[in-house]
Amino acid sequence: MTKLATQLIQGTNGTDDQHTGAIVPPLYFSTAYRHPGLGQSTGYDYARLATPTRTLLEQQLAAIEHGHSALAVSSGMAAIDLVFSTFTQTGDHFLASDDLYGGSFRYFDVRKAKYQIDYDTWNGQTVADLLAKIKPNTRLIWLETPSNPTMKIIDIKAVTSAVHEKRPDILVVVDNTFLTPVYQQPLTEGADLVVHSATKYLSGHNDLLAGAVITSTAAQETALRDQLTTTGQTLDPFDAWLLIRSLKTLNVRMKAHTANAQALAKVLKNDAAVSRVLYAGVGGMISFYLAKGYDVNAFLQHLKVCSFAESLGAVETLVTIPDVQTHHDMPVAQRRALGITPNLIRVSVGLEDVADLSADLRQALASAKEA
Repeated sequence: MTKLATQLIQGTNGTDDQHTGAIVPPLYFSTAYRHPGLGQSTGYDYARLATPTRTLLEQQLAAIEHGHSALAVSSGMAAIDLVFSTFTQTGDHFLASDDLYGGSFRYFDVRKAKYQIDYDTWNGQTVADLLAKIKPNTRLIWLETPSNPTMKIIDIKAVTSAVHEKRPDILVVVDNTFLTPVYQQPLTEGADLVVHSATKYLSGHNDLLAGAVITSTAAQETALRDQLTTTGQTLDPFDAWLLIRSLKTLNVRMKAHTANAQALAKVLKNDAAVSRVLYAGVGGMISFYLAKGYDVNAFLQHLKVCSFAESLGAVETLVTIPDVQTHHDMPVAQRRALGITPNLIRVSVGLEDVADLSADLRQALASAKEA
């Protein structure tokens, strides 16, 4: 089997050999395709259904996640919506780990209010607690690990084994945005579906919006494609081409993100301005709590290399305050119960020189001390 690093770089090469031999695959903008004859097709009829560029991207996404197939869509939220609109219906129930991207909970609340699809949360600790929450109408379990923003780790294999033994019909879906297939391949651990906000690490450059759903079976692909044909949340050709390009450097970028994050986690743990650091040990995402006597806004105002912005996973280091940004729509009591407090700071560690990042964070933290 081809190693991941090789697949990422070589997986799309040679795909135009019959025409030009181009190393970089061509970009097809066409929305319409000529038919050879009545009832005949080249395999491409209309861009909402498929395009050569998107097909190539989807084949690469499926390969790196060890899936049956993949569907590239217009955003991470579109990926979430595609899964739920395909596999749940009015009266269904699903379970979700309790610490997720805030937009996921916002979407769940809309499904509950508008479509009467109910959900419960699980704290990610004991699998027995999760199994106890399963109801006769439970259709899906949604996991994110490491979680956003408190970096909880969930044992995917333990969850999938226990759930499928109890109820083989329940789909276990894992959001793999934070770790990517470089560090985690949920389908190989028993998950049924994987989703990505491909805007983040898969893209890695803060210059495109995309999402992906990777399947484990042909039946899942058929159901998802039928739904996608109807809703039309497909990824446009240019962004698909950019994502193909970006995936070539995913392995080296993730390794560099990890090296920088590991170094900064140590720096933050030893800084008096920081009371606690949350880090999964790999990947580029760190959260930390500013200590009492230090002002969050002053810290943000003094950043010079890092940017105060609401995203993650790119080459630039971005700092986010979940309480007022990504998770603001959650009720305050729920945020506090999860540890999402006004002094919780999330850092998406970029690929700048680690000495510059360290110096920037240290000086901003020092400047945040209240008089």
